[in-house]
Amino acid sequence: MIDVLVIRVTPEMIQHWGWFLAFGIVLLAFGIAAIVRSVTTTVASMAVFGWLLIFASVFQFVGAFMVGKWGGFFLHLLIAILFALAGIIMLTRPVMSAEALTLVMGMFFLVGGLYEFIASLWSHLPGYGWHVLSGVIASILGILVLAGWPATGFWVIGLFIGIALLFYGWAWIMLAVQLHKM
Repeated sequence: MIDVLVIRVTPEMIQHWGWFLAFGIVLLAFGIAAIVRSVTTTVASMAVFGWLLIFASVFQFVGAFMVGKWGGFFLHLLIAILFALAGIIMLTRPVMSAEALTLVMGMFFLVGGLYEFIASLWSHLPGYGWHVLSGVIASILGILVLAGWPATGFWVIGLFIGIALLFYGWAWIMLAVQLHKM
């Protein structure tokens, strides 16, 4: 038996369905913009990731001194230094960073897709055909990304972010439509 998380729809959610719709439309618009301007989105995402790593570095550095004489001091310090270096590289060399991350993404899609394909055929769980298809699609995406690398490094991340925003926005719009029908 599978446990299902049941979420109760409150009257406030139904009353404010328009906010969900507006949120979905904004995300949808951002998704379209990210797809149209995928190179700009890729470079901007490298800046965001770079700053996130810088902030994580600061927290790791503080954490290193908070552990005191515990044996994890040098590990926390090393992680803080690596986060800082990676963040600085992403901020100062966003295109190079995007190319490197695209290479890793391409390999992830290829290897992860092949694993999902083989594991699905091996296990034959209910609905395994969809997992087989998902594995094939992920593998094909990996091959396409890797075949065009390093040129794909300029736009793939931005395109993937745009597609994710597009579907995320659409999901919120559909939630709003269902709430409006209640």
